[in-house]
Amino acid sequence: MTVPTTIPRPRRRWRLGAAGGLVVAVVAAFGAMTTLSAHAAETLLSQGKPTTASSFENEGAFPAAAATDGNTGTRWASAFVDPSWLQVDLGTSSAINRVELNWEAAYATSFKIQTSANGSTWSDATAAISGQAGVQSVTVNATARYVRMYGTSRATAYGYSLWEFKVFGGTATDPTTPPPTGPTVPPGGSLGANVIVFDPSQSAASIQSQADTIFRQQESNQFGTQRYVLAFKPGTYNGLNIQVGFYTSVLGLGQNPQDTRINGDITVDAGWFQGNATQNFWRSVENLSLYPVSGADRWAVSQAAPFRRMDIHGDLNLAPAGYGWASGGYIADSRISGSEQQYSQQQWFTRNSTIGSSLNAVWNQTFVGVQGAPATSFPNPPYTTIGTAPVIREKPYLFQAGGAYQVFVPNLQTNASGVTWANGNTPGTALPLTQFYVAKPGDSAATINQALAQGLNLLFQPGVYHVNQTINVTRANTVVLGLGYATIIPDGGVTPMQVADVDGVKIAGLLFDAGTTNSANLLVIGPNGSSANHGANPTTVQDVFFRIGGSIAGKATNSLLVNSNNTIIDHIWAWRADHGNAGTYGWTINTADSGLIVNGQNVTAYGLFVEHYQKYEVQWNGNGGRTYFLQNEQPYDPPNNATWRSGANGYAAYKVADSVTSHEAWAMGSYCYFNVNPAVHSDRGFEVPVNSGVKLHNVFTVSLGGQGVIDHVVNNTGGPAQGTDTVPVNVVNFP
Repeated sequence: MTVPTTIPRPRRRWRLGAAGGLVVAVVAAFGAMTTLSAHAAETLLSQGKPTTASSFENEGAFPAAAATDGNTGTRWASAFVDPSWLQVDLGTSSAINRVELNWEAAYATSFKIQTSANGSTWSDATAAISGQAGVQSVTVNATARYVRMYGTSRATAYGYSLWEFKVFGGTATDPTTPPPTGPTVPPGGSLGANVIVFDPSQSAASIQSQADTIFRQQESNQFGTQRYVLAFKPGTYNGLNIQVGFYTSVLGLGQNPQDTRINGDITVDAGWFQGNATQNFWRSVENLSLYPVSGADRWAVSQAAPFRRMDIHGDLNLAPAGYGWASGGYIADSRISGSEQQYSQQQWFTRNSTIGSSLNAVWNQTFVGVQGAPATSFPNPPYTTIGTAPVIREKPYLFQAGGAYQVFVPNLQTNASGVTWANGNTPGTALPLTQFYVAKPGDSAATINQALAQGLNLLFQPGVYHVNQTINVTRANTVVLGLGYATIIPDGGVTPMQVADVDGVKIAGLLFDAGTTNSANLLVIGPNGSSANHGANPTTVQDVFFRIGGSIAGKATNSLLVNSNNTIIDHIWAWRADHGNAGTYGWTINTADSGLIVNGQNVTAYGLFVEHYQKYEVQWNGNGGRTYFLQNEQPYDPPNNATWRSGANGYAAYKVADSVTSHEAWAMGSYCYFNVNPAVHSDRGFEVPVNSGVKLHNVFTVSLGGQGVIDHVVNNTGGPAQGTDTVPVNVVNFP
């Protein structure tokens, strides 16, 4: 596929229930705690409004305003007294239909919702309610300016503690109105037969046998429909070599990587493809501590193969045996005590990690927030190093506590470096499975939307999901997490998923595979015209992959559309297929204009892999954007320049709109391999407006084996990438 180059309190206290984990109730119809569908007119009234409280455990650390800031990583905590209250001033008299409380483990065993017109005379809007840790949704039928939680009895020796206190209104609820039609979708559920869970009590031979059976099926199953998770409960496992094939995720079920130790290896090699790792896609490993048998683990992958939350006691070799070709990958929140060995990897991106050292570099080796990274020396050797990630939230992940599954949501960080778990638990929030709908293959989009309307998060079992309507994520802070490369295919040309312009949605671990009827987009973050500021609690898109063709003859005009401001994109691969099943790819078959369009302001992208689209592959239209690393291959298959584009030679890989006045990007490479017609030229790799606010650093173009020419690197700067020597043309700074 590509050509070889160089070879060779102050910390928060967790308060636990009797079972050893957070105690959370299923939000079913128990008294005032109900499972609701969202009213069409429902509006969040309380976020950012003046909030006060009767007392504080430590007002500087746990202020009242933390309960209405939209950030589930901050909280209000009262003094250790009864009664205590928290109240919000809505600013004007409002019809109130619901109050949502997100309790920490220090919840109220008894509380009321009270309302007031003036903030001094209070009425009970509910009878006494039994609280329980987690999210409670309380039906209210009142009109008031002030709303408060009035707690009379504490579950612990500590005070009352609320992550969030939300008041919803818009249209007062009529108690005679029947509940929303349609069945209630139960929360929680099985993770499915394709999540295979191992226990330290099992013999190594038994575990190895099961893993080997799956690997034999998945080793070369590049476009199959099987999906698997191999999950290891906390403990120690000896003598394993887990080989990881297509659509297989290997993960530890501890809260932190050190909780699950494997004395052995987790291996990706390229024997199935004659030592060429450029097609080792769609596999992952996460949240494990690894002690390699030989002192070095091998993870020889290319795109869509994230390596997250790993603790490697030794070296990590990123090349296949024999140092064959390899084409890009991604590491985050990981610690490698030895050397991160790049070897034949053409490009690699490592973020917020700790390494002992880095060995070798080919074209573009990039480090952001990596302790132990080499200094910037691009292009010789081609290292780009940035000390901190300006804003990031690590990906949500599945784990077990007290024997129960939970999803952990790490906190937002700014100016971060190193791993989140070096000094104890990763800071963040644990959500029990009772706050999720566990989707299974065969579920309809209508069922999934019903679950979302009830206020549930989504966890997708491994498998393939066809949807004939858009999955609409409308609630702030919703978590949508796929396991084992859960794959969503739109039918009838629908957009398979869209997120509202709300705070803090987390989309992670999904593969969107375009259907045979053209979709306008595959994932949309915020509707057109989105304008809210989400700087304090941005939406994140992490380990989300897009495929146009290859498996089926898919079509989609654009893959990812980002309209919401402050969105964080953290590792995507948007791929218009250059190979695959017969009849699924070709210039007029798997048609797709763009892989990523950004209209939002102040959007940050880490680890973009966008390849083979037919027009501008990345289009950036919003101000304040930042990109850290891009790997791009221009489309292989333009029949000729006239067919590709009228009036110019092709399209740039990365286009910043002429209207943009502030944008900065680092470490971006674009290749050409016009093997259908090597006479094809592309005018440039990157196209940007020329002004002082738009800056590119360490960018380059390459012609792979002389199959075509890219005439310039940025605009008309930089000479042609051409010739069989496969030598990059570099621009260190532009302008």
